[in-house]
Amino acid sequence: MTKRANAKYKIDRRMGENIWGRPKSPVNKREYGPGQHGQRRKGKMSDFGTQLKAKQKLKGYYANLSERQFRKVYEEASRMTGDASENLIGLLERRLDMVIYRAKFVPTVFAARQFVSHGHVKVNGRRVTVASIRLKVGDTVELSEKAKGLASVLESAQLAERDTPDYIEADHKGMTARMVRIPGLSDVPYPVQMQPNLVVEYYSR
Repeated sequence: MTKRANAKYKIDRRMGENIWGRPKSPVNKREYGPGQHGQRRKGKMSDFGTQLKAKQKLKGYYANLSERQFRKVYEEASRMTGDASENLIGLLERRLDMVIYRAKFVPTVFAARQFVSHGHVKVNGRRVTVASIRLKVGDTVELSEKAKGLASVLESAQLAERDTPDYIEADHKGMTARMVRIPGLSDVPYPVQMQPNLVVEYYSR
């Protein structure tokens, strides 16, 4: 399992945006960046800086993936036919931890990764502990019997801060979810604007 090196909400403050749309985000109180120089006025960002920020924001959103993992996903997206930025989003959204998060079985993407690594999830009836595996259309995810009764799971299903997108079919009684289709950028319910086209530009320099 990849270890998260930074406090997750520092990403919010560095970006100046509540990228997960969570009530606990420090951006809700302080929109400036962290550290003693966080309140300094920022100058105009270069094209490179804009592209770098777009990459950091998207990478951070998906549970702060490592640079190696994220670049690997980009390289795969660029080899596929069609728009590389749309392919990138489709590959990221097919990750098991993201499907668990989108189905509202857990409150955060970080919790989703931990949930999978602890063995609480089955894919097509088989127990899986790797959060990064990609689901195919029609694949079914089910929580273990122990996980179905966890208070955090039951509370997550009732969260009003986000809805389950239409490309995930979730059953909160049986605690199962199915990937209906692979989403494009416009289908994904990001709380803030994501610009995967700038990520593609960053890596293709």
